[in-house]
Amino acid sequence: MKQTTNDAMPLVSAVIITYNESANLRRTLSQLYWCDEIIIVDSFSTDGTDSIAREQNCKLFQRAFSGFGNQKRFAISLCKNDWVLCLDADEFLTDELVGEIWEELQNPGNSAAYSFPSKLVFRNQPFGFGRESNRQVTKLFNRRFGQMSIDRVHEKVEVNGNIKRLINPMLHYSYRDINQYFIKFDRYTDWCAEDYYENGKRKSRSLILISIPYYFFKYYIVDRNMLNGINGFFWSALMSFYHFVKYIKLEDKYESDASLRPAKGKTFIIPNPLYKRNPLFTGNAGTF
Repeated sequence: MKQTTNDAMPLVSAVIITYNESANLRRTLSQLYWCDEIIIVDSFSTDGTDSIAREQNCKLFQRAFSGFGNQKRFAISLCKNDWVLCLDADEFLTDELVGEIWEELQNPGNSAAYSFPSKLVFRNQPFGFGRESNRQVTKLFNRRFGQMSIDRVHEKVEVNGNIKRLINPMLHYSYRDINQYFIKFDRYTDWCAEDYYENGKRKSRSLILISIPYYFFKYYIVDRNMLNGINGFFWSALMSFYHFVKYIKLEDKYESDASLRPAKGKTFIIPNPLYKRNPLFTGNAGTF
């Protein structure tokens, strides 16, 4: 980590939230040498992530995980600079992208933030096709004009101003292997189902029934993951199952809620043994 010597370029604070990211962190930090400070908010990792952060001279803070949006918003609050680069530990800035960022920050003009393409790396293959490899993500922003949303999952930078799109990509090493995929799979489907439930969203059973073929067609054909070879097929199948399981977990929440709610018109006994002694009480049961 070092400070740029170009006085025309604004200082940038990089923030990363982590939990057991020792396999990814060094790779990500290797491309942040141009940042003025690197802040890592760790959720009590057990794999040596904190040791890597100290070894790389990052500013390390420990905090219990409170959802992606809240955790990142807390990390951003610790920054000393207006310009903030908010990355995940499995995201990697290519040399070309770093050079483009440097060039742009020499003269930000009216830009309040920058977005750049994110390319999925799945089973060691950078995907050239598919929605996950053709989306712009806003990661670098001036916090005078932007802030992280507080969404528990699928959080995003919300900007009040111009967002300039850069050309060169960031690589997203989202899953080390299939085992890690299913660890994240279970966690994310839980969180998504909880968010849907808390917001009163529900999916019809007919949609659940067709969700696997529908999403497979969407990912594999419409999003062109078929052009990513066999790994594109694997990805499409796994993501189809992801949506199916998410909806089943949501259905479970509604069914559990219904089982705890007394049925309409059901008679219940008031659990107060003194009610017979109260002359104002004229009955021993009620109806919802």
